[in-house]
Amino acid sequence: MGSYSAEIQGSPDADMSSVFRNLCRSSPWKWTSLRFEYLDRPGNAGDTVRAWLRRPGALRLETMEGTLLHSTTGINDSRDGLYLGSKRKSWLLPAHLVTPVYDSGGLVRRRPEAAYGEPSFGNGRLAAALDPVELSGNAPVPMEFPESNRVALGPIREVDHEGRPALETIATPGHSYVAADPGRPLCFPGRTLLRVDLGTGVCVYSQSLDGDTAGQGHWMRVLGVDEYMLDDLFLAESMNLTDVRKHISWDLGPHA
Repeated sequence: MGSYSAEIQGSPDADMSSVFRNLCRSSPWKWTSLRFEYLDRPGNAGDTVRAWLRRPGALRLETMEGTLLHSTTGINDSRDGLYLGSKRKSWLLPAHLVTPVYDSGGLVRRRPEAAYGEPSFGNGRLAAALDPVELSGNAPVPMEFPESNRVALGPIREVDHEGRPALETIATPGHSYVAADPGRPLCFPGRTLLRVDLGTGVCVYSQSLDGDTAGQGHWMRVLGVDEYMLDDLFLAESMNLTDVRKHISWDLGPHA
């Protein structure tokens, strides 16, 4: 969880910039469940939470000591009200059920219309980090207007982040950048150091380098990808049925 504030010198390579932005669009198609640790900065190690997430909307958070902070409820509730609604959005499919336009490397170049959105807790930065499309937009901007990119990227390099490969760059927000949560952006005013995990497309690190926000951001360690997760993990109370392997005593009342 070390701090990184060193300057990255030079000019970005156009191809690597495309790779970085396409990686930021790819998260919904790269994984269905994620186990990780997360810390909002500034903060200390004691504020780190352990998390289990299963798309589309199941999230469990614990302290590092195992105290439950949050668990999704109602994951098996009827959705009749949603699908009977008059809004067109209620008929959109989850992202993993629709096909995006891929680039030659298998990353997402253009995202289709779908029911996007990640569960979160406390503020919107966690959800933004899990699907960092706010850094790239849904599709490339016209070549004639590169200044319309959401963020301007510095040189990009592959680094190791907590034992996993990631792409790292220093970014500055453009005029079209809009954070999913304005109070908790991934890219701060001035320069921000960003890391995006190559295997999942998740933004695993952000750190503001300038101004009043210097030092703010987040840190994440990916522990497991696409592990099987039972519904019980996301419920405050277990819904397990009786274990029939155990002896069950029956109260038959007084003998006749």
